Amino acid sequence: MSGLDILPTLEARGLLTPDEAAQVREAAAERGVSALEALRGLALADDREVSRALAEAYGLEWIGEIRTAEVPAAWVRRVPISFARRHRCLPVEEDGERIVVAVADPTDTRVLHDLRVLFGRPLRAVVAPSAALEQAVNRVYEEGSDRAEEIMEELAEGSLEGLAQELEEPRDLLDAAEEAPVIRLVNGILFQAVKDRASDIHIEPFERELQIRYRIDGVLYPVLTPPKALQAPITSRVKVMAGLDIAEKRLPQDGRIRIKIAGKDIDIRVSVLPTAHGERVVLRLLDKSAVLLDLEQLGLEGERLEAFKNLIRKPHGILLVTGPTGSGKTTTLYAALSRINSRDVNIITVEDPIEYQLQGIGQIQVNPKIDLTFAAGLRSILRQDPDVIMVGEIRDAETAEIAIQASLTGHLVFSTLHTNDAAGAMTRLVEMGVEPFLVASSILAVLAQRLVRVLCPACREAYDPPAGALEELGLDPSFAGPLYRPVGCPECRHTGYRGRTGIYELLSVDDAVRELVMQRANSVSIKEAGRRSGMITLREDGARKVAAGITSAEEVLRVTQDEVL
Repeated sequence: MSGLDILPTLEARGLLTPDEAAQVREAAAERGVSALEALRGLALADDREVSRALAEAYGLEWIGEIRTAEVPAAWVRRVPISFARRHRCLPVEEDGERIVVAVADPTDTRVLHDLRVLFGRPLRAVVAPSAALEQAVNRVYEEGSDRAEEIMEELAEGSLEGLAQELEEPRDLLDAAEEAPVIRLVNGILFQAVKDRASDIHIEPFERELQIRYRIDGVLYPVLTPPKALQAPITSRVKVMAGLDIAEKRLPQDGRIRIKIAGKDIDIRVSVLPTAHGERVVLRLLDKSAVLLDLEQLGLEGERLEAFKNLIRKPHGILLVTGPTGSGKTTTLYAALSRINSRDVNIITVEDPIEYQLQGIGQIQVNPKIDLTFAAGLRSILRQDPDVIMVGEIRDAETAEIAIQASLTGHLVFSTLHTNDAAGAMTRLVEMGVEPFLVASSILAVLAQRLVRVLCPACREAYDPPAGALEELGLDPSFAGPLYRPVGCPECRHTGYRGRTGIYELLSVDDAVRELVMQRANSVSIKEAGRRSGMITLREDGARKVAAGITSAEEVLRVTQDEVL
């Protein structure tokens, strides 16, 4: 609780009415918190204006933003992150002998007293908005947290006995400064992976060493090589976190970890596989706090974006998204569902696994152990009166036929297939045993896609392409503009790339394509018919993004090398 009542000050400055002040007092008494905390929860006044008014009332300096790059790391390390978060305080600079501390509530004298004792130095308080302080605390402690390499150096000097002990999991990995070294090492590996935007962590045992690699923007990079002696403690620690059997080392195991890192909710799928040199562990990271991409952010552009928007609003039919594993198919479908999601539309999905929770959409997790397969889930969904259905993947003829029947009875169905291009999806369904006339009458369109890495804007460089490069890529030989290639800098971990975008091939099923499907034509013939109708291939869409300086020629050729032009 605060030492002084701030509400008369806020009333006098017109930021609260008497009724609102009474409401705040009542909420503070019920929750046992300060008036400022209660006010923040009720959101009755602007956070910045409240903090500015408090600073003026108590004759203190007000700062609207905190420059985290100037925050003194040595003093931050003395303050536990839990204390900084709970009391919304942060040392921001040194002023001679005094430490300047930013606080949200200048009336809470106990916090300033505790920091004065902790630092052993006089303090000067400044007031900052609560939200700005919360963001700065997360950012500063994230940047100052132990890196995996630093923890490795500490481990080299210590004993390995008892490092794999099972301890209570901290609420946030940044709070875990005093844990056992191997626990800190695993936390450091997870933290650094999130910081580096990794989608997967590979912990791979070999005969004489242990290698840890991150998959960033679709490519694996080695990041750490711990000694072989740490293999068992690291694996055991991951198993404990995932709720797996640490004694079972002969059979594959799958588990899940839910943690919070620097305020982000991270869901981790864990796979443990026994190999000749020990257990291999792969962790797939999903940032549950990440905002789902909108259709315009996926890389679809122009006429194809408008065509796709029209397709996802059709009353019935099947829309397929194809591509290899990790090509962003599920992200595209989630973006499409988010676009059409509304109170008057009943959307149900059956997925394996459910990667992101979608508000207002019924999502079913496949569970083969109890015979809840895609086909069984889809059959049950049809009894739930859906308007739109998403099937995570069409893996067999049974699932394909139920999806087709659903589309023919007035449902819009989204699903994915593993094929190299859009035309291949039509022939794949026929090869599964689905009658060609059913395929031809139910499929609205097929969207094939790949993910290409985006050139780092901070370090990409222009160059004149060599002879033949434009032709290989499919660009007009008369193209006069420069192309760009990766260089590498600290911002992109010296890879030359930062982030990914999609390249797409949208095959709309018209009369010509339907006729070819009915004739059981091959995918090459179907693709040619699509191109005659104006379809842009994956390679051609990639070439456009190369010409626009978004990605490199090498990147497009890498992901479209199996394409037959």
